[in-house]
Amino acid sequence: MTMSDIEIARQAPIKPIGQIADQLGIPDAAINPYGKHKAKINPEYLASLEDRPDGKLILVSAITPTPAGEGKTTTTVGLTDGLNRIGKRATACLREPSLGPCFGMKGGAAGGGYAQVIPMEDINLHFTGDFHAIGAAHNLLSALLDNHIHWENSLGLDVRRLSWKRVVDMNDRALREITCSLGGPGNGFPRQDGFDITVASEVMAIFCLARNLADLQQRLARIVIGYTRNRKPITADAIMADGPMAVLLKDALAPNLVQTLEHNPAFIHGGPFANIAHGCNSVIATRAALKLSDYVVTEAGFGADLGAEKFFDIKCRSAELKPDATVIVATVRALKMHGGVGLKELGEENVAAVTSGCSNLRRHIENVQKFGVPVIVAINRFSADTEAEMAAIRDAVGDLSVQVIISNHWAEGGAGAELLAQEVVAMIDSTSSDFRPLYDNQTSLWGKIKTVATELYGAADIIADKKVRDQLAQLQEDGYGELPVCIAKTQYSFSTDPALKGSPSGHVMPIREVRLSAGAGFVVIVCGNIMTMPGLPREPAANRIRINDQGEVEGLF
Repeated sequence: MTMSDIEIARQAPIKPIGQIADQLGIPDAAINPYGKHKAKINPEYLASLEDRPDGKLILVSAITPTPAGEGKTTTTVGLTDGLNRIGKRATACLREPSLGPCFGMKGGAAGGGYAQVIPMEDINLHFTGDFHAIGAAHNLLSALLDNHIHWENSLGLDVRRLSWKRVVDMNDRALREITCSLGGPGNGFPRQDGFDITVASEVMAIFCLARNLADLQQRLARIVIGYTRNRKPITADAIMADGPMAVLLKDALAPNLVQTLEHNPAFIHGGPFANIAHGCNSVIATRAALKLSDYVVTEAGFGADLGAEKFFDIKCRSAELKPDATVIVATVRALKMHGGVGLKELGEENVAAVTSGCSNLRRHIENVQKFGVPVIVAINRFSADTEAEMAAIRDAVGDLSVQVIISNHWAEGGAGAELLAQEVVAMIDSTSSDFRPLYDNQTSLWGKIKTVATELYGAADIIADKKVRDQLAQLQEDGYGELPVCIAKTQYSFSTDPALKGSPSGHVMPIREVRLSAGAGFVVIVCGNIMTMPGLPREPAANRIRINDQGEVEGLF
């Protein structure tokens, strides 16, 4: 009988976190333990490492997501274990899971099978409290904003043009649109408002892009919370919110250290949405791992069209990182879905569908190559996959000068990823990265959006109504034109229509809304229907989560 992820994690031996820190050369004085098996690393110690050379940075991305699953986090962990097995000092850098998906439909984000990070229950639940701190800082700003308006509103904020909502780290559709401040003058000015999920907060994006505490507070100060009647933006520092917000985030800003099932180090820190934000773990954790390791394996959210693009154009640009390699993860099952096969027929061999679905894989490979980063393909193997289907993948991408490696890390852990690890190292050693962002800072916002849409999504053009065009023009005039763009669209297609699988082209991408994230340092371009407060499915994962008679958590996945 196959064990569940949580059963595998629970039965695995786990080392005291001090021993994992020892592997990285971190002294005891720099470790702040959170129990026996997780710890935060002192930022002052990390700052002392600045003169050390960086290790090699490997991004794990994927094809366009499907319900069949791709296994990006599992591959990140498996590759880290595989690198350590072949004698390389490697560290994984992952995002923290959100409680919303954990209790909703997606589940947790600690890997799976024999390629996991542990303690799995802690990581998927409250962990070290970072998300609670981010939610508290965000909602403190909300409270200070309402308080300022209540007492005098000396800044002249227009209550109709407030841009700052509240957040909670749970899927709760009832909170998307609310009416607040009811009950009379003592409760403020009634208005329509709403909640986002914590991972969609600009504070989360700021947290993950800040280099240190001073940078964090400067970014918090730049958050635009609303506008006056004459459309003048008002920022968080105008109501003196940046100081107390930074205080709430001070401890959370230290990166979290845990371990894989094979006792290799993993930093898990921060977790912004990959739609409304950039979908990567914190810059602080990534830079720490680069100073402490020879190889760092990290991931970015969703497929390469969203995750890798934002990793390159937003995170690497902001943090001055130079990635050395990209691993694009695919599964035979997912490629069949892109080739038109339904979920119930995925267990049957279908070489033609795999070949057809490889159009999606091909575009992702070609897209990443446009950034000048060497690419390798990892096929996350399932037991039903056939040799003919594997051969079809190699044939379909054979002209793109990429290796296609079969990896069995889910079933075998690091041993199943040794070949992948060897080939990634060989590629890094033989092929220098010529990393470059897709567009220059000086390109106009409209030009940046069009470049991403036409170069990466296969779109023929972009369109927007006059209101959106005027917003973009105003942002240019206000000095935000050099910021990168963060395009929020469906993760299920290169287009804005989630039903269009494979590699659609020639479509027109409509821009529905523009949002400024001045503190994070990007402009969000909303295309199509993007939920910043998800709802629970008809049968949420929460229904299966419980504590058994032995006091152990069951049902997490």
